[in-house]
Amino acid sequence: MPKYLSEQDALKQRVARWALKLRVNPRVIRIQRMTRKWGSCSRAGTITLAVDLLDQSDAFQDFVVAHELLHLRVPSHGRLFKALMTAHVPGWRSLEVSRTNRPRR
Repeated sequence: MPKYLSEQDALKQRVARWALKLRVNPRVIRIQRMTRKWGSCSRAGTITLAVDLLDQSDAFQDFVVAHELLHLRVPSHGRLFKALMTAHVPGWRSLEVSRTNRPRR
């Protein structure tokens, strides 16, 4: 199996662990090339993650995965969303700041 496939499987397993922790059930998990975002969540329950996320730290991957999965519970970035992020990913604010400074391909 090519290395990138096993890495993608590991990222999908990370999503599955976080989904259990957050008590959400994404319908589909995709990993694909994304040039402008690290991830997205559709109203239909599809979580899409950037393949470049595989090159990032575990902490940053957790931040992005938790962020997208929480959108299955709270669609906006309001107070409830931020409170849930703080409860589940305590250092998320510093990771969010660094998100904009991370190089995209």
